[in-house]
Amino acid sequence: MTADRNLKRRVRARAAKTGESYTAALRHFRTTPQGEPMRLSVTQLIVELREIRALAAELRLWTVLGSVHPLTPPRRPHLSLYVISDKGRIVTRYDERMLSNTKVSHMYTPGAAPVTCTVDGVRFGLALGMEATFPEVFLEYERLDVDCVLFSTHGPGVPFALQAQAHAAANSYWVSYAGTAQDAPNAPSGIVGPGGNWLARCAPSADYAVVTTDLDLAAENLARPWRRVARGGLYTSYQATDDPRSLDRAGS
Repeated sequence: MTADRNLKRRVRARAAKTGESYTAALRHFRTTPQGEPMRLSVTQLIVELREIRALAAELRLWTVLGSVHPLTPPRRPHLSLYVISDKGRIVTRYDERMLSNTKVSHMYTPGAAPVTCTVDGVRFGLALGMEATFPEVFLEYERLDVDCVLFSTHGPGVPFALQAQAHAAANSYWVSYAGTAQDAPNAPSGIVGPGGNWLARCAPSADYAVVTTDLDLAAENLARPWRRVARGGLYTSYQATDDPRSLDRAGS
């Protein structure tokens, strides 16, 4: 077991014992380089969010930011993605819905709905955490007619990156996969196209990196509308539900 995983185990054990959040429990185990206990407060989160919003406005850059969203006490917070416009305003927020057992038991309140936003004619959906393991999350966004799903996660990198590729191919839309630096050597962040291929990918190293790609919404994609037709009852009239040869599963 790595030191990082051992730390997580110890933090989760304390959170389970005391009932405090993961972040609150973490402060008892981590120290700054100066040896002072690390503290994370709601006030600190608000200040940092305000600074990021100001920078987004200064750069005229749409930004998606992962953070904790406090709720009314005594409820635990949401684990969220804030969508910040190029004017520095919070346009919407997605709250992770499919939480792990640890998260839902000791750390966070699950979200309740998918969230989409449209920027310059491109419709985005949002997913977070371990939701790569739930195909229904991505299928729901296909039904909501998104062009791209922005998926952010702390891993594990390799399986989640592979699943991001699979969801892109199965739903014929783009998927942005944003992982952590520690997963970069084996599963660097990047953008997957509707065919399931990586269109752009960061270097496999734990460095800051940015990649870009163009989303060609005008390109013909016959698979996506066909799947919708197929799921809409296309095969019912062709099925042989009254044929004994079809119904006999043990016959040859």
